Amino acid sequence: MTGRTVPDHPSPDAAAAAAARVFREERAAVLATLIRYAGDVQLAEDAVQDAFAAALATWPRDGVPESPGAWITVTARRRAIDRLRRDRSVADRAERLAELLRLDGQEHPFAGDPGPLDDDRLRLIFTCCHPALDMPARVALTLRVVGGLTTGEIARAFLVAEPTMGKRVVRAKRKIADAHIPYRVPAGEELPGRVRGVLRVVYLIFNEGYAAGGGDRLVRGELCDEALRLGRLVCELMPGEPEAWGLLGLMSLHDARRAARVDGRGGYVALHDQDRSLWDEGRLAEGMRALERAVRLGRPGPYQLQAAIAVAHIQAPGDDPAQWARIAGLYDALGRLSPSPVVELNHAVAVGFAYGAAAGLERLRPLLGDPALERYQPLHAAHAELLRRAGDVPGAAHSYERAIALSGNAVERAELTRRLESLTG
Repeated sequence: MTGRTVPDHPSPDAAAAAAARVFREERAAVLATLIRYAGDVQLAEDAVQDAFAAALATWPRDGVPESPGAWITVTARRRAIDRLRRDRSVADRAERLAELLRLDGQEHPFAGDPGPLDDDRLRLIFTCCHPALDMPARVALTLRVVGGLTTGEIARAFLVAEPTMGKRVVRAKRKIADAHIPYRVPAGEELPGRVRGVLRVVYLIFNEGYAAGGGDRLVRGELCDEALRLGRLVCELMPGEPEAWGLLGLMSLHDARRAARVDGRGGYVALHDQDRSLWDEGRLAEGMRALERAVRLGRPGPYQLQAAIAVAHIQAPGDDPAQWARIAGLYDALGRLSPSPVVELNHAVAVGFAYGAAAGLERLRPLLGDPALERYQPLHAAHAELLRRAGDVPGAAHSYERAIALSGNAVERAELTRRLESLTG
């Protein structure tokens, strides 16, 4: 087996910890490379799982290899060969088997230092985020294949039954095979649009972690952590892509406040009431560095503007109208660059804080008539807040009731109920 083992035999716990570390650090690279040679996502995933199971069985006895990643790579490849030999239902089994056997005869089959656009991990990300897959499938597949989360973990995070999530992942893998979706990084004019699609998947994962759509927790930290890890990976693989750095900056700046966003009982804490000593200074610094790097690349984009808005919110001392005017200006720029009803909603709120509730309500009014936003809870919550500031207590109460009825998250619902009760009490 490739790689000398450490002579001291570790305890089972130490061996398991070493395997867990290698799983986190090496799994995506090993899996991505094996998919390229085996030509099958499920086969490669099963073989990598076999390899880590073998590590847990042999490392306590033989010691942890000097190069654990190389050991896992070779073992996974050989497990893939064993599976192909047993599986006679695969049409191109002979071709795949021949390629893997050829690699197995080489001393360093994965040697070389490919450029970032040739990296198998980047190919894997683009495959999982292919536009032929619907968005829920892209998110699930990215977390499962690139992130290494179990189907159960993904299902729990998105409040979906595990069998339902399992079927979603299986269908996505089958579509990749049936539609012959290429395992490659898009080239030329196709690349910018596909990069936006990849970043959107990462941001959707982060958003579900940052403000969970349902359940009894405001924050699902495991999803925030996974989105940040994926964001860092995309930045590592595409260091010249400013929007990747902008997104990493945006996520880091938001996530830095994670510990302060709920109180000791799990209740919601608004930004201006948060204990800043609980903010993660290291994460804040990471966010600022990422945003500065994005700006230096000289191609502004929506994620960079959103990160700048996050910085302005962090620096805003409560209800300071001047800072809110700056935030409103940034939302105005974002709306011109990337128009959407959500941007318009946030712009209206910022205008209301900067120039008065009446001005905010004027901007909000067209959105209230949009049928697509009829059941969008943040719109009704924002409407209630602006009406409260304008002194319209009955109107604010009605909008709070509407927002409460539409809220699937227990923490958000409790906060909206508290605001309603303070309004009417």
